[in-house]
Amino acid sequence: MSEFISEEQHHAEVAALNHEIYRLTKHINETERERAEADTPDPFDPFDNPTEYHEYRDDYTEILPPIQTPAYKVSLEPGYDERRRLKRFYAIGGWCAVLQFVASTAAGFFIARGIIAILKDMNPGADGESMYTFIKGSSILVAMNMLIYIFANVAFAFIGMKLADIKPSSLIKTRNYDVGKAVQYCAAAMFIWVVSAFVSLGVNDVFEKYGYSTNVLETEGVAVTKLGFAISAVYTCVIAPVTEELFFRGMLLRTFSKANQRFAVFATAVFFGLAHGNLPQFTLAFLLGIFLAHITLKHGSIIPSIVVHVFVNTVVTIMGELDLSDAQMIAFNLGLEAFAAFGALMLLIFRSKDKLPATTPAQSKRGFVIARCSVGVIVAFTIQAAYTLYLLFTNIKG
Repeated sequence: MSEFISEEQHHAEVAALNHEIYRLTKHINETERERAEADTPDPFDPFDNPTEYHEYRDDYTEILPPIQTPAYKVSLEPGYDERRRLKRFYAIGGWCAVLQFVASTAAGFFIARGIIAILKDMNPGADGESMYTFIKGSSILVAMNMLIYIFANVAFAFIGMKLADIKPSSLIKTRNYDVGKAVQYCAAAMFIWVVSAFVSLGVNDVFEKYGYSTNVLETEGVAVTKLGFAISAVYTCVIAPVTEELFFRGMLLRTFSKANQRFAVFATAVFFGLAHGNLPQFTLAFLLGIFLAHITLKHGSIIPSIVVHVFVNTVVTIMGELDLSDAQMIAFNLGLEAFAAFGALMLLIFRSKDKLPATTPAQSKRGFVIARCSVGVIVAFTIQAAYTLYLLFTNIKG
């Protein structure tokens, strides 16, 4: 009987030992798996940069497939295949910027000339200048420009997103955004507007000393009819902010953010400024573009930047239509300066908590260094900068 009990105890001990071996083996395997996962780079943070906003970045695996390998480390210098894939995305953004600019600029020119030709055929006695003055003052020219810019912004934004495999719905998934932040950002944007206005005045004074004027926009006599003004106001205050944010802070910022968000912020701000075709608006668009890109990255959505853009354009439009006495103008300017001071405080609070993304050494090798070799980026910058300079240096102060 004792032998039987001893044999049973022996089997129980063996079973217990096997169970313990199984438990230890499972624990070791889980530990190894967790260690491997910990050593594998995050595809949304491949450069281990805690200052970036990873929610507004795409999976870097499409750029660098080996990143999925456990214990893989991203090298300081990108390899040939990584450079080629990154250059492709920079090219997508660059060529879309080229097409957007050409479509919005050239199409307006040729369509306006076509309308003038049609009107001249209908009125043989009228000259081209009078025809242009007519369509400029009516709702025709402003409506035509509105349709052209809607097409240019929206069409090439969606083409770029299609080529870069960006889901449009991902651009409006807003995080941690409320009315308080909307007010804070709008106030900060007005401070930026005031600063850029003073900078633009200083730049214009310098150019005027040499006989040139930075004011190349032809606004006199444009959309003087009620319908023309209404169309212009709707486009300026609503449609332009929505479509421009879709293109610049949506498609372009997301495409340029593949490896280096800081580069993407400044690159899109430059293109946003150049798209306006004149130095005063370039100053505002560049400075405001940095801020708009920052809040887009922070909230992972273009909604906050659209709200700010709508607010700024609406305030500027209203200011342009005010007809105030001297006393009223003094009071208005004091109110504007007070709001700008409040905006400076709001901007300071924002920047104290949320810094612009920094750049790691590896990312510095994957931003401007690669983008400057992209034909699309080079062409986009060259033609827009050349067009802006052409308008500036052919606009001799009268």
